[in-house]
Amino acid sequence: MSSLSIGGSSSLSISVKIKTRLLQRFTSFNQLKHVHAFLLRLGLDQHTYLLNHLLHRSFGFEKNTTRYPRLLFHQIKQPNVYLWNTMIQGLVSVDCFQDALEFYRSMRREGFLPDSFTYPLVLKAYCGLCDVQLGLRVVHSLVLKSGFEKDVFVSNSLLGIYSKFGYLESALKVFDEMSERNVVSWTIMISGYVSVGRFSEAVTMFMRSVEMGLRPDGFNLVRVLSACTRLGDLRSVEWIDRYIMENGLGRNLFVATSLVDMYAKCGNMDKALRIFDGMLEKDVVSWSTMIQGYVLNGMPREGVEFFLQMLKENIKPDCYALVGMFSGCARLGALELGEWASNLIDRNEILSVPVLGTALIDMHAKCGNMVKAWEIFKGMKHKDLVVWNAAISGLAMNGHVEAAFGLFGQMEKSAIQPDETTFMGLLSGCAHAGLVDDGHRYFKNMSSLFSLTPSIEHYGCMVDLLSRAGHLGEAHKLIKNMPMKANAIVWGALLGGCRLHRDTELAERVLEQLIELEPQSSGNYVLLSNIYSANRKWNEAANIRTRMNEQGIQKTRGCSWVELDGVVHEFLVGDKSHPLSEKMYAKLDELGQKLKAAFGYVPTTEFMLFDIEEEEKEHFLRSHSEKLAIAFVLISNSSKDSIIRVVKNLRVCGDCHEFIKLVSKITGREIIVRDNNRFHRFIDGFCSCKDYW
Repeated sequence: MSSLSIGGSSSLSISVKIKTRLLQRFTSFNQLKHVHAFLLRLGLDQHTYLLNHLLHRSFGFEKNTTRYPRLLFHQIKQPNVYLWNTMIQGLVSVDCFQDALEFYRSMRREGFLPDSFTYPLVLKAYCGLCDVQLGLRVVHSLVLKSGFEKDVFVSNSLLGIYSKFGYLESALKVFDEMSERNVVSWTIMISGYVSVGRFSEAVTMFMRSVEMGLRPDGFNLVRVLSACTRLGDLRSVEWIDRYIMENGLGRNLFVATSLVDMYAKCGNMDKALRIFDGMLEKDVVSWSTMIQGYVLNGMPREGVEFFLQMLKENIKPDCYALVGMFSGCARLGALELGEWASNLIDRNEILSVPVLGTALIDMHAKCGNMVKAWEIFKGMKHKDLVVWNAAISGLAMNGHVEAAFGLFGQMEKSAIQPDETTFMGLLSGCAHAGLVDDGHRYFKNMSSLFSLTPSIEHYGCMVDLLSRAGHLGEAHKLIKNMPMKANAIVWGALLGGCRLHRDTELAERVLEQLIELEPQSSGNYVLLSNIYSANRKWNEAANIRTRMNEQGIQKTRGCSWVELDGVVHEFLVGDKSHPLSEKMYAKLDELGQKLKAAFGYVPTTEFMLFDIEEEEKEHFLRSHSEKLAIAFVLISNSSKDSIIRVVKNLRVCGDCHEFIKLVSKITGREIIVRDNNRFHRFIDGFCSCKDYW
């Protein structure tokens, strides 16, 4: 240890210099022993300050043993509380929890009284032994007996453990009895409430801390912002936003990003964008938050554009930015763009990170490329439940229901326990395939075999399954007997069944329920009007139109998206704004004539909303957005090998469905259409849904 040679310095200066050396990091156990030997030679082996540092640094060098620190400690002739605490702390740090408690008991037997640092260490030791309740009971009792309940450090330790393990009422009792509280005390309580989902109390606690004059730190603000996000309470959101801005706390990158996230999850993307634009510093997390926010709020196009802008700013995307991008591409049906984005990262990383692999499986499945989705699933190095669920749902939504059932069986054999999402995929697959018996079986097995309580979404799937299959009475009975009140989705599923089976009487009763739940939703009115129109009840259909006009309800315009050469194109019903509109309509006229000549195709006008001339109905049908999207691709890309992928915001009407089937046959093109209801894969005049949608 020539580096520690000190020469002929005085004893005091030697001590100071050795202290300085000891504060440096040792790189090996041998070096530590050399220092110890050096202290022995200098007669400083009982120097409390130096011994404490030496003892503290002696833990962790020897694997699976604490022999050396024990040897050091037992050579100390007069250990004080400081040294006892260091020994207990060291044992806790290397997970020797039982030994730490034994040292604590020895300390008490030797007549040493614990101080404010001892109790938190003892509490950690009990927690390490998974004996939290005993530890809290013992330590809390000792704290009260010794009078340390007034020590903020000790009380905060108790608060932290009570909160960490969900004993919020006990934590609140300690908190209320504290004579002094600091920022840490308030932060522990707020975090505790957030961690157990008591978001309202977390926000209230934060407001109390502000009223008490405390200035919260960045961590505290981030926690309370997450609580506001989960609550969706705009009043609290705006109050905290004002507080942050008035106190100049918005300059903190993490706080500003949390604000963006809060507004995004509350559905206010305009406000989220204003905060984002005003940030002096932005990191990849800030960008990812905006991308995911847009996708979450049904604005996938903006999310994708934000991702591309992030790349222009030379910011390397992280896992969450890519997940947002893949989700956006999935919603837009932009498979080429999504595959391009997937090439930005190493394939091994995709297959190693479940969240990335899951997002890619989902994207390919929702774009109708189940072959690629399956390839990614098979290549995943670690398949957690979310990965399995993505594959099962992907197979089900693409019409491969039997394969989804088989994969579920494989998952069970792999000892992966299914959850509610698993059964959502299975039940929705049953609904779209009309497999009533299988649907009943899976619905029953949820609770009987897997102890899962069906949610309203699962009941909705069952109502959808029964309604599509024509069991309208059974579906209605199920709604009445549900353990929870039916929502608009459940009633909407029954109304959809009424449309399929033209039951106007039940449809009228269902609509009244839907109007109570969604008074401004145009879809419910339009669905009933379609039922009237299909039954040629024109007066009733006209009354629906009048009712909508009187209440200011506008019908949602049909909108379709299609990707060509990595660019997403959007078309509205009756759209003539596209530069190629004239050619698109000419193409549709040409196709109509060819289909009529080859197959006798005549537009199906029975679902038109109003009683107008047949020629006018055909004109309206010709301008449906999915037809425009397909015509655009046909005039832009003549390759029969390329698949046409269309995403539509509404259900595909009967005429468009028949039209696209025949177009796939006459052009030799595979056409995939994803509407708001299901997938349709059109090949050579047939659809994967088998006309059941």
